Amino acid sequence: MKKDAKISNAVIKRLPRYRRYLKELQKKGVDKISSNEFSSLIGYTASQIRQDLNNFGGFGQQGYGYNVEGLYNEISAILGLDKEYKMVIVGAGNLGQAIANHTYYYKAGFVVCGIFDINPRLIGLKINDIEVMDYETIVDYVEQNQIDIGIICTTKDSAQEVADKLCFAGVRGLWNFAPIDLEVPEYIAVENVHLSDSLHSLAYHMNRNYEEKEKAAQK
Repeated sequence: MKKDAKISNAVIKRLPRYRRYLKELQKKGVDKISSNEFSSLIGYTASQIRQDLNNFGGFGQQGYGYNVEGLYNEISAILGLDKEYKMVIVGAGNLGQAIANHTYYYKAGFVVCGIFDINPRLIGLKINDIEVMDYETIVDYVEQNQIDIGIICTTKDSAQEVADKLCFAGVRGLWNFAPIDLEVPEYIAVENVHLSDSLHSLAYHMNRNYEEKEKAAQK
């Protein structure tokens, strides 16, 4: 990465998409790809791709393009995916269980070590061999097991208190599924996944596309 470079969040959000497509190219046996070819595949302009990657140094060669495996590995390292992360889930309801199942089968360096809830009917339940534990024990567990990421699958009303406990216990990042923007120390990374926001965006794009189709039909 370029020294003292401040990378925009928009660039960071595009990197996992680049990585995912590069992985598919590897599976197809593709060794190299030009920015123009990558552009046709992924939907971003070739200029955008080059500009994004140039934020982290020169990965391509003029007249050759990008080495697919090399670029995949470089982006993995930039995203920190060359490491393993230990996680806990707070909230063992439907969403928490779905995330636990997803991470269990996805197996990509993110390991759910513990699941916590306040509901006595859920405590003791096993999800992929991980027993749901009493939320009251979470601080000690996070501290003793050096947990990196806390996944919040609670109600809006409980989420901030959960975040406070997780930050106090020493997590470095929060993956927040509660519909609230959390207040955390500056050194804690937060990724908010507001499902309703995504659904509302989908509704907007559906209606905009329909209106454009109707206008085109009237011409």
